[in-house]
Amino acid sequence: MPSNRKRVEVGVATEDCVETEQAQLPRSRMANERLHALIPGGAHTYAKGDDQYPENLAPVISHGRGAHVWDIDGNRYIEYGSGLRSVSLGHAHPRVIEAVRRELDRGSNFVRPSIVEVEAAERFLATVPTADMVKFAKNGSDATTAAVRLARAVTGRPRVAICGDHPFFSVDDWFIGTTPMSAGIPAATTELTVAFPYGDLAATEALLTRYQDEVACLILEPAGHSEPPPGYLAGLRELADRHGCVLIFDEMITGFRWSEAGAQGLYGVVPDLSTFGKALGNGFAVSALAGRREVMEPGGLRHSGDRVFLLSTTHGAETHSLAAAMAVQATYVEEGVTARLHALGERLAAGVRDAAAGMGVGDHIVVRGRASNLVFATLDENLQPSQEYRTLFLRRLLAGGVLAPSFVVSSALSDADIDRTVEVVAQACALYRKALDAGDPTPWLAGRPVKPVFRRLA
Repeated sequence: MPSNRKRVEVGVATEDCVETEQAQLPRSRMANERLHALIPGGAHTYAKGDDQYPENLAPVISHGRGAHVWDIDGNRYIEYGSGLRSVSLGHAHPRVIEAVRRELDRGSNFVRPSIVEVEAAERFLATVPTADMVKFAKNGSDATTAAVRLARAVTGRPRVAICGDHPFFSVDDWFIGTTPMSAGIPAATTELTVAFPYGDLAATEALLTRYQDEVACLILEPAGHSEPPPGYLAGLRELADRHGCVLIFDEMITGFRWSEAGAQGLYGVVPDLSTFGKALGNGFAVSALAGRREVMEPGGLRHSGDRVFLLSTTHGAETHSLAAAMAVQATYVEEGVTARLHALGERLAAGVRDAAAGMGVGDHIVVRGRASNLVFATLDENLQPSQEYRTLFLRRLLAGGVLAPSFVVSSALSDADIDRTVEVVAQACALYRKALDAGDPTPWLAGRPVKPVFRRLA
């Protein structure tokens, strides 16, 4: 299906640009008003809110296929960051959809476990062989909170140590209380969560010493926008063992994108517990908590200690979502998806960097992260992060048919998609240079700047 998007050429008068762009999304603008009238925040995930996009340019999606999505105004976009990194194989992937449809015809939820549950567990533990047991849920927050609860139960300790350099772990109070959006969360809850810096073993040891015998767990993403310092993850493993706390890897993002077995499979450091989600279901709701048997079993029935209310969710083992997860894992292994994600990301990163450098903004539009998980920073005249310049950049991408809150790739992208994206980025960089030369991006914003997700006031 060809795009009907009217291209907005760089260099046309500002007023004309705004009028043309706004005329493209009348249905989306009306739908956004309906969303805000009925749904707090206008979306079910804050990162999908229209405040994350330039004013009046937040498309409402009609459908997607592969690496493309269409909005309800009929515009087609090359999409990045699909489903907040969850749709890594592309939308409506045939193998996943076939597996889901097969189970839907057989029923999706019963009064007793389905045989699909054991098959999915066997498949998962074969993919992530560092774990002995797994429990499935529907979202990442449930899995990470269950991991924290287990850690507290098996250690008898109250405090949770989170990596303060990582942006998100859970919607639950133990984490959200540490963010600017802490309204409604008792201070007594937040006081039990402490933070350590990524990559700094000495600071982490100092924290564990300060709260000697109080910290139940260390929870972190094993890798982020940069590689772990040499020996860092192994050092954390040693610290956790020496101080008697549980090591938890949040592999929501690194799972599958770093390797099929996550960062633990790539770096060879085994946590006590790990959590997976996002790419696991290619958009279907499924997450997993996995770990060592002696840590997981207190959440079960075959032990002699106090029972831990680990995870008990009505929809946690819906057959179609577990079937999706199994199809995703098979596809990754058989088709070398992780390697493809890295190859696509490397092509995109190189193209964007070349385009930015060619327009004289190579120091201002900065691509970061592992090739399979790229993000970009927009920096101002003083090389400081700027929401205003991010707004300008996103406006140009949207005008060129690229929906890119990040540059996180899916395996459905083609080389032609990447090349087209780089062309649009070059157009955006030309306008970015113009704004830098003017010393003020405001004339090109046509409204309020995009906003950070975590902020105290709306």
